[in-house]
Amino acid sequence: MSDPKPDHGGHHHRKAAPRQVPTGVITVSDSRTLETDTGGALVAERLEAAGHPVAFREIVADEPAQIQAAVARALGQADLGAIILTGGTGVAPRDQTPEAVEPLLDRVVPGFGELFRFLSYQDIGSAALLSRALAGLAGGRVVFVIPGSRGAVGLAMDKLIIPEMGHLAGEAVKAR
Repeated sequence: MSDPKPDHGGHHHRKAAPRQVPTGVITVSDSRTLETDTGGALVAERLEAAGHPVAFREIVADEPAQIQAAVARALGQADLGAIILTGGTGVAPRDQTPEAVEPLLDRVVPGFGELFRFLSYQDIGSAALLSRALAGLAGGRVVFVIPGSRGAVGLAMDKLIIPEMGHLAGEAVKAR
């Protein structure tokens, strides 16, 4: 009797992944309100359509201390499996979300930013290199940092986040 083939594709991880991942959505903006935050609204829409409950939506100013405080509050919620931050990922002086979030991560998932920029390049060309999208694990949760534009949000949610949300959330709990 031969050994079964090892599963190098991670399919067994996906089968064990949670089907619903309660998620907090944080928009980083100096000018948006919940009523005008179309990027954060799209994140929430896509999450709910995929069966992932939105635990909260919040807007914080593009200030590192405020961003870090919002992520810390989210990490303090026991029932949360993921955090998605939108906005502040470009190269303008006020775009500080990656610098604020990365030190809070236990582990960076570099493939997320790499794939996001690759897919973005297919849509918008060389301007994709301006994105500093980021993902990682923190405190047993998966954390995504994505641009705030609706086009970028749709791309990130549809092509990367929704397809891997349960899998990454399941792995984040193991990494705790």
